[in-house]
Amino acid sequence: MQPHVTQALDTWYGAWKLHQETAQDAFTAAFPALNPAARCQCFGPTLRWVTPGEGAGKVCLDDHGRATIEFENVPKTAVGTAMTECWGADWFDERPGGFAEAEPGQFHYEDEQTYAEYEFDVNADGTVTFGISYVKVDDIVTMLDALERALAEHRTARLG
Repeated sequence: MQPHVTQALDTWYGAWKLHQETAQDAFTAAFPALNPAARCQCFGPTLRWVTPGEGAGKVCLDDHGRATIEFENVPKTAVGTAMTECWGADWFDERPGGFAEAEPGQFHYEDEQTYAEYEFDVNADGTVTFGISYVKVDDIVTMLDALERALAEHRTARLG
């Protein structure tokens, strides 16, 4: 390879690494419980969290710059509050009151324009397991921030 091509690629790799690092910074600013972890099938930076009574999960950035969130057993009221704030109630036909009022079941949406996928399993125990895949970093950060605030309210009500 010609030296100027090698230099251009090295510059691109450096910018990509910075992009990955700043995406992780944005994820953890929005949801402080996230901690660096081994990479997952996203092949990019991965952050994980576990908080008893609030759930567990991961956030990662794939090698195309798309973000994915996979959370398990998160209180339904917190997910409902965050989802309503981000996308409004009944976007997934879950109920007019959003996921906070949804009956147990599965809700799925695929965006044909962006290839994003949204999957929500409302569990009978009052929790939601969900995945939002292949979306822009700012969309995941918005959801993480809304969920962090909703979980803080849930925490206060639980301890209060």
